[in-house]
Amino acid sequence: MVVVWGMAILGAILGALTARKRNGSAADMAQYAAGYGIAFALAGLILSLILVRLVV
Repeated sequence: MVVVWGMAILGAILGALTARKRNGSAADMAQYAAGYGIAFALAGLILSLILVRLVV
């Protein structure tokens, strides 16, 4: 579960920074943060499932 939350937070930060780099408004930064956060959380969930399967 820690992997999923960590990836979601990392994605949100990267999304906000990407929008800021592209001179986006606050709404753009929020939208990018949400999109990247969801995408990274999904990747973290898949990674977490793979790690659980390998360990057990």
